[in-house]
Amino acid sequence: MRLRLRGRWVLLVLLVLGAAAWGWRRFGADTADAGGFRQGSVARVVPESLRIKVEVLNASDVRGLARQATFYLRDAGFDVVSNGNSGERSDSTVVLVRSGRMDWGALAAKALGGARVEARPDSSRYLDLTILLGPT
Repeated sequence: MRLRLRGRWVLLVLLVLGAAAWGWRRFGADTADAGGFRQGSVARVVPESLRIKVEVLNASDVRGLARQATFYLRDAGFDVVSNGNSGERSDSTVVLVRSGRMDWGALAAKALGGARVEARPDSSRYLDLTILLGPT
């Protein structure tokens, strides 16, 4: 009887440790600094007087990349209004300028440590930039 009780406690401890390891792997370790976006080391590149509305889309297979980039870009002064996954894949990061302000696209490329900037006007979107995040 005592052996069964001890076995149940050991099983419970193993289950808790397994769940903690899974949670760390799923929500912590693999996305902690995905894409090199480190919290706390972000220089503000957007002047206080500007509001640049940005959409961030993950165009890679790196899980959690758009979420990490959202926090990073907000710290840099961008107004990230949405994030998610892109339907297309990209081998590098691309900043799509929707509002015609190429200088704002250059600010985003600077904040990201370098990215290709392309003009793709789209007046149906209420944002200034779309950022497609590649794996590099």
